[in-house]
Amino acid sequence: LVRLEEQKAAKKAAKEAKFAAKKAAQEAQQQKQAADGAAKPAAPKEAPPVEDPAALATAYVNPTPAGELKAMSGPMAQKYLPHEVEASWNAWWEASGYYRGNSDPADTRPKFSICLPPPNVTGSLHLGHALTVAVQDLLARWKRMSGYNVLWIPGTDHAGIATQVVVEKKLKKERGLTRHDLGREEFLKTVFEWKEAYGQRITMQLRRLGCSLDWSREVFTMDEQRAASVKAAFLRFHKEGLIYRDVRLTNWCCILRSGISDIEVEYEDLEAPKRLSVPGHPKDRTYVFGRIWSFAYKVDGSDEEIVVATTRPETMLGDVAVAVHPDDPRYKQLHGKQLVHPFVARKIKLILDPVLVDMSFGTGAVKVTPAHDPNDFACGRRHGLDEITVFTEEGKMADNCGMFAGMMRFDARVELLAELKRRGLHRGEADNKMRLGVCQRTGDIIEPMLKPQWWVDCSGMARRAVEAVRQGELKIIPAEHERTWYAWLENIRDWCVSRQLWWGHRIPAYFPTVKGEKVEVVVAGSMEEAREAVVEREGCAAEDVSLEQEEDVLDTWFSSGLFPFSCLGWPDEQAPDYAAWHPTSLLETGQDILFFWVARMVMCSLQLTDRLPFSEVYLHAMVRDKRGRKMSKSLGNVIDPLEVINGVSLASMFAKLDAGNIEPKELAAAKKMNEEEFPLGIPECGSDALRFGLLAFCGQGRDVNLDIARVVAYRNFCNKLWNATRFAFLYLDAADGQAPFRPAELPAAGGAANLPLLADAWILSRLAHAVKTLDAQLTAYDMAAAVTTVYEFWYKELCDVYLEAVKPVMKQEDAAAKHATQTVLHACLHHGLRLLHPFMPYVTEELYQRLPPLPRGERG
Repeated sequence: LVRLEEQKAAKKAAKEAKFAAKKAAQEAQQQKQAADGAAKPAAPKEAPPVEDPAALATAYVNPTPAGELKAMSGPMAQKYLPHEVEASWNAWWEASGYYRGNSDPADTRPKFSICLPPPNVTGSLHLGHALTVAVQDLLARWKRMSGYNVLWIPGTDHAGIATQVVVEKKLKKERGLTRHDLGREEFLKTVFEWKEAYGQRITMQLRRLGCSLDWSREVFTMDEQRAASVKAAFLRFHKEGLIYRDVRLTNWCCILRSGISDIEVEYEDLEAPKRLSVPGHPKDRTYVFGRIWSFAYKVDGSDEEIVVATTRPETMLGDVAVAVHPDDPRYKQLHGKQLVHPFVARKIKLILDPVLVDMSFGTGAVKVTPAHDPNDFACGRRHGLDEITVFTEEGKMADNCGMFAGMMRFDARVELLAELKRRGLHRGEADNKMRLGVCQRTGDIIEPMLKPQWWVDCSGMARRAVEAVRQGELKIIPAEHERTWYAWLENIRDWCVSRQLWWGHRIPAYFPTVKGEKVEVVVAGSMEEAREAVVEREGCAAEDVSLEQEEDVLDTWFSSGLFPFSCLGWPDEQAPDYAAWHPTSLLETGQDILFFWVARMVMCSLQLTDRLPFSEVYLHAMVRDKRGRKMSKSLGNVIDPLEVINGVSLASMFAKLDAGNIEPKELAAAKKMNEEEFPLGIPECGSDALRFGLLAFCGQGRDVNLDIARVVAYRNFCNKLWNATRFAFLYLDAADGQAPFRPAELPAAGGAANLPLLADAWILSRLAHAVKTLDAQLTAYDMAAAVTTVYEFWYKELCDVYLEAVKPVMKQEDAAAKHATQTVLHACLHHGLRLLHPFMPYVTEELYQRLPPLPRGERG
């Protein structure tokens, strides 16, 4: 103690002397500056440079050649570093063939198969995708380790609308050209080049996340085999009378210049008037929505008038009638009269329609625009009215619109209302609650437009899909989604499958002319087949037939609807993969695409293969930010999984926001949010921590409000796992002059065990409980509970209790007791790492490879 006090006193004196010398030197320097008259203000201290959280991961050079087993002979690192631990393993797993499913009929193992929902080839994965693949990889690895023959099929979607928009913007920005300047063939070549150049990012992200996909079976929804599947499906549907062509109202997006399906339209409910900017219109202008305007039509040859109201006054340029109820006494004297259109040379019919008109609502008179409103369209068909289109495909007023021709549609609204007032025909306006249809892809206001389109009659297929769930043949998890399934499919409308795009599967239909005269369209597998069909049908010579293929392509969801069996080789039903794996076991995806994708796969598979595409559907929740907002590029809250895996600086996050197409107001809000939540950026977490964090949030039926801080906490759990295992290895190392440790055989369940330490028996009982519980939870797709089970076994039972309890035994001289405890410790590490592996594949593989082998020399 005296020597210790002397040492402390000496250190204190040395420290005081050092401080005094430093202070004296500073005073001498100040005096010198004053004497020389050269004293200058001290330069402000520079802020210490902010470290880039991704610096270590970015700079790391992996010493292991791709596909080779990482060397485990060196000592364990003192510190857990995700980028070092996670390097090499995925390439080795893939090269070793561990991911491949076996289609050989002689393989008698039980099968488990699942398709990856094909992400769009346009960009990169976000955290919603990361949750999907974390769940699917967990299930695939768990099934493999349970003795199953597992097939997990990767693929990417051509994403017709999204990809064409991206490439067209790039073409305009870099070369000042439109797709029409290039022509169809050259434009498609450009898109394929773009796909080859940028489409590999997704597969890189999937591999980095540790996804155990069978990459030997990777598909693309526009590759040769999938193109054959799409053509075969279209021809079959048409032959069975389910596909037809008709001029009907379509949800028209003026930015895309294409029709879109009902479920590609999002709705904004306006409780009060709201001014909005509209794509394609001048950026400095906004237009009011949520108002209703009244105006008068004068009765032809009379001073009388009929007042109508509309939320879309520009459509009055396409009015062909005004409808009233036949029993409405206010208009009895006007039956059979005509009205005068104020802007175009056209008389307006007064028609009687008890279906369209509620005479207790408003004035009891309804303007009828059959070409631009679904109710008016039905009314027009009942009365044989003209269908006059007043918008061009890009959203301008058509040439038949008189003084408003050529104006953008909402500019025309403003001018038309002003002109009605000038002509004394405006009768008032009021607030009006409304639902505004918006294109999901572009944000454009949807216009109902009459267009010739291809349609699929879904009614019969939908009934079969409903019955499959009702009869228990198809199970939807969580079951609460069954109500929505029934509600949508029991009220399904025909599916518009044509798109006015170039990128996609071109519709196999041909418009023939015979000796210059147009005849009925023909659907065929090729132009040669189409010509033969026309010759046979029309009784003409082949040389008299000219053919033009349909310009439109199929809705992206058409090819996606075939995905679970087209990726197995359909329509070749003798293909080994189709014979072995159709139907697949499970469809796991987000609940937001239950109708976009899941229902269509079920309908298409039942119709084309007479079998369900899978027997279970597990719908995980949506990933939202910590404030509960949907992840959206327009909000600037989308996080790339690689930014969490490798880390990212705040400056890099800002740079990504600046490069995006975000409104200035949202950009400022996004930067403020990032600065508040990630002042130092996002630290390197690694794939294991990200996967574990996402799965921990994945409670059935609940949306995931992801807090990145929780993922960082699971990175710390990885560190705890690393350090605890490294510490446990000290108990398994061979002492000097002794043989390396080899574990003994543990008794089978229920057998007597010679375990001198109570803690040994206790931890084995907890391990057995964890195994049983985890298996039940994963069988029930209760991912969050499974995370808790494996976490608590490792953290609370193995690390916090058992490792502490065995310390005294390891210091004893009793070799037998020590070896028994070593064997139990080895069993806990061996089985504990196997339990954790499907959740955290990288760190568990790294630690498992360092374990001494089992008694018979194998690793299991």
